[in-house]
Amino acid sequence: MKTGRDLNMTMLCDFYELTMANGYFQTEYKDRITYFDAFFRDVPDNGGFAIFAGLSQLIEYIQDLHFDEEDIAYLRSRNLFSEEFLDSLRSFRFTGDIWAVPEGTPIFPREPVITVRAPAMEAQLVETFLLLTMNHQSLIATKANRITRAAEGRTVLEFGSRRAQGIDAAIVGARSAYIGGCRGTACTVSDQVYGVPAGGTMAHAWVQMFNSQYEAFRTYCEIYPTNATLLVDTYNTLKSGVPDAIRAFNDVLKPRGIRKCGIRLDSGDIAYLSREARKMLDDAGWTECQISASNSLDEYIIRDLLHQGAKVDMFGVGERLITASSHPVFGGVYKLVAVEDGQGHITPKIKVSENVDKITNPHFKKVYRIYDKTTHKAEADYICLYDETVDESQPLELFDPAATWKRKTYRNYYVRPLHQLIFQGGELVYHEPTLPEIQAYCQEQVDSLWDEVKRFDNPHNYYVDLSQRLWDLKNDLLQNSR
Repeated sequence: MKTGRDLNMTMLCDFYELTMANGYFQTEYKDRITYFDAFFRDVPDNGGFAIFAGLSQLIEYIQDLHFDEEDIAYLRSRNLFSEEFLDSLRSFRFTGDIWAVPEGTPIFPREPVITVRAPAMEAQLVETFLLLTMNHQSLIATKANRITRAAEGRTVLEFGSRRAQGIDAAIVGARSAYIGGCRGTACTVSDQVYGVPAGGTMAHAWVQMFNSQYEAFRTYCEIYPTNATLLVDTYNTLKSGVPDAIRAFNDVLKPRGIRKCGIRLDSGDIAYLSREARKMLDDAGWTECQISASNSLDEYIIRDLLHQGAKVDMFGVGERLITASSHPVFGGVYKLVAVEDGQGHITPKIKVSENVDKITNPHFKKVYRIYDKTTHKAEADYICLYDETVDESQPLELFDPAATWKRKTYRNYYVRPLHQLIFQGGELVYHEPTLPEIQAYCQEQVDSLWDEVKRFDNPHNYYVDLSQRLWDLKNDLLQNSR
């Protein structure tokens, strides 16, 4: 039986992807070129935007798409699939095209984040993994970005491995948190695999292991003099924890001329304890000693702590980040938007629902982001048909998505296409940036948003509108679907 890393991720799909693929294979739709969009409908935590992540893992998956003999034998055992279909799986690979926004891009509801153009069998089969990686990593990157913004420039570290919902959730979750703005992780393997800086010092068990707290602190400082962060709340933070830390710093670090050190608070009233600890450290001459805090933190608690005058330089955030516990489902979907015939003619497709939010935007599309020329702030996103361009010399009128009677006209603007070609004809044509480059890009793009869009509570409604041609097409399809 295959386990762990031996699993073929091609088989990580909903079973109906395979029944549909077998059905396509046995009908005229076997080689029909299709267009699918991946998008999401609601921003987690009622925020103003989300952060896209997971593209790198999707690229790895697409490049490794294949079925081995053990997979085919399993499918044969189900007595559902034609032998011709099973035989074709031996040479199966992805041959289509994929467009996506770069990782770290702020994204908004109902705009295509990933577009797949491929034969129906291939496009259908990649749905599950594509959504899995997009939904999970975008969720964690979005939560991390909220938390790091709440910290107002202070360091935030991801501490959630032991509470993550599975092995991959811990490993790629740390990667996603880094994209969203965290500066490091407690997860060692995420550093080994992805280069997310891993770090850590001690747990309460270290302090309890020794005959005295001072002995535990002194020993740690002697072994790690350049990385001495001491956990001071095992017994009594202010009566013994901070005093014993100061004593260890004086006895071990001070004679060596080392000023860099830290203490960590993991319980109690962080705002009060950090203020008192800061005063004690400063009075003892350890003004450069950093104070870090952990213990079930999130963006709201961090914001409140800082409003209460907490003297915290670094936050370690665990379960509420790695599980996005306040809104644990991202809700991305993957929908057919067009079908292409043998002559290259594209027929738009639409999903109609009594729930307006579930009505899809049809056809092969692209997205432009509109920026103000004076402020260079992002103003809106403009969804067009694939062959449309924007004339920046002409005024551009958009409707407010929350109130279609409300219009806004842009005159002094420029646009940037969001999508980049990732795969062409099954071959990777995209140059992947490094993880630090993705993080820097994310920060740059978030900075381009107005503060009103970045509010945690009642954020400004960012405009995402359809071009007139796309709107007319969608309306015609809706009228004809009755």
